[in-house]
Amino acid sequence: MKVKTLYWFVLSLSLFISSCSRAEESAADTITSPQNQGDLLQGKKVLIVYLSRTKNTKTLAEIIHRKISGDLVPLELETPYPEHYQTTVDQVAQENRTGYLPPLKTKIDGMETYDMVFIGFPTWGMQLPPPVKSFLMQHNLAGKTVIPFNTNAAYGIGSSFETLSQLCPKSKILEGYTTKGGVERDGIFFVMEGEKEKRVEKEVQQWLTNIALLK
Repeated sequence: MKVKTLYWFVLSLSLFISSCSRAEESAADTITSPQNQGDLLQGKKVLIVYLSRTKNTKTLAEIIHRKISGDLVPLELETPYPEHYQTTVDQVAQENRTGYLPPLKTKIDGMETYDMVFIGFPTWGMQLPPPVKSFLMQHNLAGKTVIPFNTNAAYGIGSSFETLSQLCPKSKILEGYTTKGGVERDGIFFVMEGEKEKRVEKEVQQWLTNIALLK
């Protein structure tokens, strides 16, 4: 009798622990609700713009959008960059040397109505990509909160965050987020999937909490 009682106790305890574990995992994967938004985000109109060549920054932008909502807008050029990697590298290097700002196909109406602007981009040549400079030069972000996010080929952000701050002298710049994306020069393109995407989603959740946009 005692053996049976002990068996049922152990079985019940195991089921309870398993249930709690699944509940914790489920809670961790839950999309953030408005009730979990931080004070800085309450009542704010949010824009998330991003430049993405291999869809890694696009996926990162979508993760942020799932967490905080807002308007999600890709930056597209009137004349897209060549598909060939080295040709694009050479063109971007020339644009950086001459200060050329490529015209954008993307038009954002009502920019003055946004309170907070997330700006996402890959690191190109250790610098802020010229199309992002075009966006910042075309729109007045004075008085707005600006938050950068970035993917890179393991070399980091370079001078990109610093340049963004210089081009937004009258904006409030919050701490940005960066992660390793694909390495196009090595033929490694889209990597923001599977375990990598899950890990980045957790990092983004923590980042948004650290900068007081989520609770």
